[in-house]
Amino acid sequence: MTMDMRLKFLSDSMKTIDFGMLSTRTEEGAFASRPMSNNGEVDYEGDSYFFTYEDTRTVADIRRDPQVGLTFTGNTGPQGQPPLFIAVEGTAELVRDKAAFAAHWTKGLDRWFAQGPETPGLVMLHIRAARIRYWHVAGQGEITL
Repeated sequence: MTMDMRLKFLSDSMKTIDFGMLSTRTEEGAFASRPMSNNGEVDYEGDSYFFTYEDTRTVADIRRDPQVGLTFTGNTGPQGQPPLFIAVEGTAELVRDKAAFAAHWTKGLDRWFAQGPETPGLVMLHIRAARIRYWHVAGQGEITL
C-alpha cells in the first residue's frame, strides 16, 4: 500500500471514530490528556479540528507549547479482530475566526456549545499532523508528513 493510500485509509478511519484523546504539555512539563470529539473533521492531508473554550488548560498548554499528541482507537472488527490504533504527533494552532468556525461546524457540537459558532470564548484547534503511527490487523506503520 502506498503512503497516499495509507494516509487516505487512516484519514477515512479517523472520521468514523468520534472521540480521541488530545495530549498537551503542562507548564510543569507533564502530559495532560483529555477526550475530544473530532466530529468527522479529519482530512486527507492529516489535519484535524476540535472546539474548546479559551479559558481551558488545553488552550493555555498550546499557547506555551503547540506540539500535541492525538490517539484514536477504532471498533473491534466483525470477526473479533483487534481494533485500529492511531497515534498522531502534530502542531496545534489556535483559531479564533468565526468564519473558520462556521466552515468546520457540525450539528453535534451544539450539545457542548449552545450558541453554535457564536458561543462566547470559543476557540477552534487546528491540528496539523507531522507523524502518524498506526497498528492494525493488516499491519503497522508510520507516515511522516
